[in-house]
Amino acid sequence: MELTFDRITKEYGNKIAVDRVSTKLGPGVHGLLGANGAGKTTLMRMACGVLRPTSGEVLYDGTPIDRMGGDYRAILGYLPQDFGYYPEFTALDFMEYMAALKGLGRREARERSLELLSAVGLSGEERRRIRTFSGGMKQRLGIAQAVLNDPEVLVLDEPTAGLDPKERVRFRNLIAGFARDKAVLLSTHIVSDVESIADRILVMRAGAIAMEGTPVELAALAEGRVWEAEVADSEAELLSGRLAVSNVHYRGNGSATLRYVADAPEIPGSAPAAPGLEDFYLYMFRDDAEPAPNARKMKGGSHA
Repeated sequence: MELTFDRITKEYGNKIAVDRVSTKLGPGVHGLLGANGAGKTTLMRMACGVLRPTSGEVLYDGTPIDRMGGDYRAILGYLPQDFGYYPEFTALDFMEYMAALKGLGRREARERSLELLSAVGLSGEERRRIRTFSGGMKQRLGIAQAVLNDPEVLVLDEPTAGLDPKERVRFRNLIAGFARDKAVLLSTHIVSDVESIADRILVMRAGAIAMEGTPVELAALAEGRVWEAEVADSEAELLSGRLAVSNVHYRGNGSATLRYVADAPEIPGSAPAAPGLEDFYLYMFRDDAEPAPNARKMKGGSHA
């Protein structure tokens, strides 16, 4: 199976939210990274058929999704950024209601609902009203309903928002197992989540895909731009306001280890450090207004 974005553009008046994006998503997890306003949610909503492109097409196995209608919705799972629910429903009521909307029979709906509630750590909470759930529990319920129909295309917009570290690990394991033969498009601001499970990452900037590659390939693009330096505690905060700092480790003896990204060392005594995906992300988006210097020269491809 393959989901294709063919030169899709979305305009709102004079604003271009998504600009001539062309790419293909096959089986596996495809992470979508970008700053706020980069066009991620707009792209995902077009992938779901919620929005129509101003120009271009989204195709599933060569067929435009707007021609497929209900056939496409039957193979689609979607968790929007603002997940809606009925507060007076119990978790099981809600799951069975969503299962009915997706065409599952009553018996299958009950079995599938209980299986997924257990998978997301809500076993034993089936009869609780959703209004009593914490934010993280509601998010886990949202993830469960998105995969009710065993979709071939799963679109998840900020699915780990509100989840604690243990819940995020459970989510990553669930999605990694689910994505073996399905296409998952996952947007998140938590870089470690996509670094752990994404087979491929698309980096969006100003509505276009500026770069794509595996987590290892993209992290390698920050090689020679990641530094660590020992500084006094009193300097760490000042330097954090001036440099693109990814981490500060206060040692408790009046000193701190500062990790930052820059084209050249900015602090005397800085030593080069092995880059990670978070370093690459920080380098790419250290200036919200303009692309990072030399970003377009980095190897990794450009799609506009």
